[in-house]
Amino acid sequence: MQNKFLFEISLSCIFEWYQLLTMKKVRLVLGSGGARGMAHIGVIEELEKKGFHIVEVVGCSMGAVVGGIYCAGYLSDYKHWLIKLSRLDVFRLLDFTLSAQGFVKGERVFKSIEEFIGDHLIENFKIPFTAVASDITHKKEVHYKSGSLFKALRSSIAIPTVLTPVRDGKSELVDGGVLNPLPLNLINKEPGDWIVAVNLNANIPYKPSATLSDDNKERAYYLKMFDSMMAVLPKFETSKEETLASLGLFDLLNRSYELTQDRLTELMIDVHKPDLVINISRDACGVFEFYRANEIIEEGRKAFHKAYEQHQAHDVTPD
Repeated sequence: MQNKFLFEISLSCIFEWYQLLTMKKVRLVLGSGGARGMAHIGVIEELEKKGFHIVEVVGCSMGAVVGGIYCAGYLSDYKHWLIKLSRLDVFRLLDFTLSAQGFVKGERVFKSIEEFIGDHLIENFKIPFTAVASDITHKKEVHYKSGSLFKALRSSIAIPTVLTPVRDGKSELVDGGVLNPLPLNLINKEPGDWIVAVNLNANIPYKPSATLSDDNKERAYYLKMFDSMMAVLPKFETSKEETLASLGLFDLLNRSYELTQDRLTELMIDVHKPDLVINISRDACGVFEFYRANEIIEEGRKAFHKAYEQHQAHDVTPD
């Protein structure tokens, strides 16, 4: 009986080993983009359904969050946590501050995730993982390949003017998207691997689901709330006519940041030429609209299948 049991275990191990050898290997690059990063979940799930074996993940900002949690083995738990979030839950997770460096601290949301995931050391992951942050003190990228997962993720998501920077010694760390929103250059490609990149800031149209008719009202609510908060902060001198005719300070900074990200992303794609680029519209959702998890995860699925089918139609084989 014992010999039979050992034989069955051996067969199972051999089968699993054979599957890993024959599965198509993917090195995955997950870009930055706030709550649109939930689309990464849909992409990862569809890659696995197609029989791809993810052997490396490099992520920036929300790409780092989803990628890091996936490599830690808790993507399903994280997905179910997101799906349960209501608008009120999201609001409660935003620990607002009047800091001049950002209006959200970001600690509360990570404490909530850590309660059911726990912190982990990146170097212990079975799948190699890199989170990208930007050191604005020393003007360089920071690549987290070891150490605390949550420290790496918090540094990587610190969107300038939105989330407060992370201090690490003499360095102040902000969103990796400042320098490298789609870090294709950090992948360690081997012959036969597929490089798959997910761009969350694509300048393509987005058609929202018919079931989300009140989203514009919700966005207006958040903007009104933000304007109320900003009212207590010092303002630049400006005439009423100029205020109506031009962007506000926050919108101006945010759009300038997005434009820089767009150009850097285009450059990375052009130089490194990934085998598959999955594009998510920058208009899919706002930075904090995490209550739309089901919709945005589904958007990731659809975008993956669109890119994959186009790839198959061209019959391109990776090197």
